[in-house]
Amino acid sequence: MGLFNRFVVILLWLTLLTCVCLLAVSPFDSLNKVEALLESGKAALSTWQTTNPTNFLIAQIAVGVVAILLFGTLLWAEIWTWQRRGVRIRTIDGSSAELDTASVGRRLGWHLDQLAEIIKAVPIVKARGGSVDVKLEIEAASDVDIPMKTDEVVEVTRDVIEQDLGLKLGKLDVHMRCVPFEPDWVQ
Repeated sequence: MGLFNRFVVILLWLTLLTCVCLLAVSPFDSLNKVEALLESGKAALSTWQTTNPTNFLIAQIAVGVVAILLFGTLLWAEIWTWQRRGVRIRTIDGSSAELDTASVGRRLGWHLDQLAEIIKAVPIVKARGGSVDVKLEIEAASDVDIPMKTDEVVEVTRDVIEQDLGLKLGKLDVHMRCVPFEPDWVQ
């Protein structure tokens, strides 16, 4: 749906840009052309309605039904979230359960907050098929060794997701941010 939305928005903005530019360059000519186009359309519809009112009514109903189906479906697809809120867990003996992604995030956040030099860890967990995608927003101390701490965060995340919870880790995206250094005179 995101690609379709992007295409529609780009098309809409290009159309609006073109219309506004034409209106800015020659406002009276543009408005006269729009008025003439609307008048010719009105005349064609009036002629069609008077010559064959039954077909005109059928066309009106068809256009209304198609518009409701098309735009109603697009609106429903935009409002309805297709993202699952849970991920299926399978145990060794064959039973299964669904674990909420918010629970996975809370547990992962608790484990990451226990690490030294980690001030705050905010995991965003999304279910994707049989795995979970995890985006981590990590705030670390100002003097932390970034590569080493990133490796530790990734290792803990893999352990919690795969070992503790029995899930499959999909995409892992870590955003590390360090707090600013405090000046010496503040102490």
